[in-house]
Amino acid sequence: MRVLVINGPNMNLLGKREKDLYGSWTLEDLHRALWEKGKALGMEVDLFQSNHEGEIVEKIQGAGDYDYLVVNAAAYTHTSVAIRDALLALGKPFIEVHMTNIYAREPFRHHSYLSDVALGQVVGFGVWSYFLALDALAYIEEGEGGPGGD
Repeated sequence: MRVLVINGPNMNLLGKREKDLYGSWTLEDLHRALWEKGKALGMEVDLFQSNHEGEIVEKIQGAGDYDYLVVNAAAYTHTSVAIRDALLALGKPFIEVHMTNIYAREPFRHHSYLSDVALGQVVGFGVWSYFLALDALAYIEEGEGGPGGD
């Protein structure tokens, strides 16, 4: 199984920004750990981060060889119809991830342009949100649930 993890704007500042919200892991720490977690689950995990909406859209458009995506569009979650449209055009299942609980933050963060077309959301567990998403994909791939499942 091939999984592409996409991180949006400001995720490159992990470990430096708002440590009370995002913790002390750097993006490099997270990428290394996700690659190892994927390997342990029998997944090939590729990782991508950009601060630019167009680059994220292009990465999604070129993701046809992946089975699943894990997407933390960060601030673009709440603003980007373009990322939503790219995900719909790709037609691959994806899980939306956020390190913080977006529903417990400012009201403008409560709306996601991605949630209604995602397999599901994992929010509020810090870096563990990503690991939970990979576990969920492994579970779905084993036929133990998912869309239309138990």
